[in-house]
Amino acid sequence: MENMEVVMGIIMNAGDAKSSAVEAIQAAKKGEFDLAEERLKHAGEALVGAHHSQTEMLTKAAQGEKIEIGIYMVHAQDHLMTAIAFTDLAKEFVELYKKLA
Repeated sequence: MENMEVVMGIIMNAGDAKSSAVEAIQAAKKGEFDLAEERLKHAGEALVGAHHSQTEMLTKAAQGEKIEIGIYMVHAQDHLMTAIAFTDLAKEFVELYKKLA
């Protein structure tokens, strides 16, 4: 697949974002709010990386390049959407743990 580098960029960054979001929740649960905020920041940065990879692909498509949509691309997009949703929820959990503390 010609766009495998883009696909892998999305998958790796999205996975990193989701892992960091999980770590943020775990830190907040322990009352480690500075660490939780740091992990949320890292999750956001990883999402930006994933979006850059995605934007590269979208730019090529907008320029008329045929983009192959295969199982890897679908998998990458699934990872990205899950990571975005999970990071959004992690932010809410961290805020909730702060209020409970």
